[in-house]
Amino acid sequence: MNANKIVGWVGLAVAIAGAFAPIPMSALILLLVGLWAGLSVSGDQTVGTVIGAVALTTMSGSFDAIPTVGGYLHSISSNLGAIAAGASLSSVLMGVVNKAKP
Repeated sequence: MNANKIVGWVGLAVAIAGAFAPIPMSALILLLVGLWAGLSVSGDQTVGTVIGAVALTTMSGSFDAIPTVGGYLHSISSNLGAIAAGASLSSVLMGVVNKAKP
């Protein structure tokens, strides 16, 4: 198991566990996991990563209408959106740096 898979599993665990119990500095953990994940995103996958981040954070509010589990689904999808936002930030910045290189 390589480091990328371990970091991905840690991010998924924090995203799910954070919906059920408060985790100190979970937003920072999720952002760092996303930044790490974004380093492995290739140039042609950047648009999909950005769209995924926007979709996860946008649709997370719609889960609140589901009785009993809606709040948990909202939190999980928001946390996954934070990971995707970090990944998209990292991949976009890498694309800018690669374009700026002579």
